[in-house]
Amino acid sequence: MKIVIIGGGKVGSKLSEELSNESHDVTVIEQDIDVINRINSNQDVACINGNAINREILKEAGVEEADLLIGCTSSDEINMFSCLFAKNLGAKNTIARVRNPEYYSQLNYIKEDLGLSMIINPEFVAANVISRILRFPSAIKVETFAKGKVEIMEFKIYENSNLPGMQMRDVVRTFGIKVLVCAVQRRDEVFIPDGTFIFEQGDKLSIAASHEDLEKFLKKVGGLKRKVKTVMIIGGGKIAYYLCKSLENINIKTKIIERDRKTCHFLAQNLPKVDIIHGDGTDNQILEEEGIHEVDAFVSLTGIDEENIIMSMYADSKGVSKVITKISQSTFKDMIDTFNLDTVISPKELTATRILQYVKAMNNSYGSQLNSLYRIVNDKVEVLEFSVSATGRVVNQPLRDLKFKKGMLIACIVRNGKIIIPGGDDKIMVGDNIIIVTSSLKITDIEDILERNV
Repeated sequence: MKIVIIGGGKVGSKLSEELSNESHDVTVIEQDIDVINRINSNQDVACINGNAINREILKEAGVEEADLLIGCTSSDEINMFSCLFAKNLGAKNTIARVRNPEYYSQLNYIKEDLGLSMIINPEFVAANVISRILRFPSAIKVETFAKGKVEIMEFKIYENSNLPGMQMRDVVRTFGIKVLVCAVQRRDEVFIPDGTFIFEQGDKLSIAASHEDLEKFLKKVGGLKRKVKTVMIIGGGKIAYYLCKSLENINIKTKIIERDRKTCHFLAQNLPKVDIIHGDGTDNQILEEEGIHEVDAFVSLTGIDEENIIMSMYADSKGVSKVITKISQSTFKDMIDTFNLDTVISPKELTATRILQYVKAMNNSYGSQLNSLYRIVNDKVEVLEFSVSATGRVVNQPLRDLKFKKGMLIACIVRNGKIIIPGGDDKIMVGDNIIIVTSSLKITDIEDILERNV
């Protein structure tokens, strides 16, 4: 596909890299020549220096023949207007990144009026991810599939677990709970485990099951944490605002520490149920005075990665059960294991993944629809949910008779609202929702899971 990206910043450069690696024809429009030079030196994409709301620049980028235009500059207005102009020039699909909370209640109208295919708000997406984790604090990360029927959760095997030394094939038989271990990260290695795989302390597991079965499983293996009732948030930016909004109607007491007085006033006016503290969250004395040793969860959301990392490490040293850290720079993300942080959230990565899901859904060519895409194990493994709507090579065949590509796993089949953890005799049927785990990042259709010569 021909794809034009407006803005070469963190999200734009991430998207251009991912999409060009999947053999799409990518052009980036960017005003900062230094950013263009950086992209040109690292990626095989075309770059145009200019303003994307200039119709001539859009024409030079070829938007008239573009399958997709993605507006992801730091300006919501540039993103929206460039999408509008591109649509008028002939672009088939348009996506705009819109971050301002003032647009939050109007997003559906904006999407309809501008003819956008999709609007994405990175901070809102990140807040929803954090909210899910706070509801399920045993998880490092958690994502829902099949309209909430299935959850895939990442968690770490600690000292008190009885999993170390156990083989994969013995898990269901020993605990009597239908769960599937989709992937395992062990230091720098990633495994799609078979039945003979042996678990070790420190492994990070990604497990698929219903929410109820996951809770039962964690309780039996020694990984269930107490529910979160109190949260301390450092940084009162957009993510903190959306997060508190999502937590308003559940019984979680929330406190925000923010150093900017004007921001504190805004939060106090718009979040009446939240305690707003004007102060510097990097000051240990303030953290102690505000009761860091008493909270169930600590979330660091400032705009400075170094501050977030240091504060999270301090919270962990104080025994906080659940610590969540926002990271923007990929250089820090690669060092997370060194810092021994619990859960790390990257709005840039989340935004890129949501847009990549849309692009992959556009590429569907067989009788299936891509509903969800989620990346686990430091983005090295993809989890995809497909709806099967027509017959094909994978349909109505026992799974044991299908020749899957290497690093491929059918995690769950959801049929008529019921979860099936599949065995060799199970079949994929029309109407099923299929959850696939793969170390290949080039799956766009359910037929792609099979070897081509079959």
